[in-house]
Amino acid sequence: MKLETQVTGNIGLYYVCYHLSRLGWNVMPTARNARGIDVIAYDRTGTEFIGVQVKALTKRNPVPLGNSLDKIMGDFWVIVNNIEKEPQTYVLLPEEVKRLAHRGEKDGRVSYWLQPKSYCVDDYFEAWGRIGNGH
Repeated sequence: MKLETQVTGNIGLYYVCYHLSRLGWNVMPTARNARGIDVIAYDRTGTEFIGVQVKALTKRNPVPLGNSLDKIMGDFWVIVNNIEKEPQTYVLLPEEVKRLAHRGEKDGRVSYWLQPKSYCVDDYFEAWGRIGNGH
């Protein structure tokens, strides 16, 4: 059974919240489908905040980034793929997402995406240590 896009996104969102909570962060998902980051997390003292963008995929697919890289924000990006079976996560910085983005143009329309060969690498795989602990 194919998951609906919104369900796929929710699975990825809460999977990331679970991991961040295990790292000691106080985690709050933002309003779904709102522009901006998907998760706000703050440390135990409430003095350090991070914003996380989550991209969830059912398979090892390209990550769509839209028609501009100007909308890439947050402190971290977490891509969760293979969520139907055994989720795999990749933790990147926004600058890395921009640098690795592939640009395509068709019929005068520009779009950007991350190819799996760009983000499915050891440096990013399950790299929760890049975010650090919230305690």
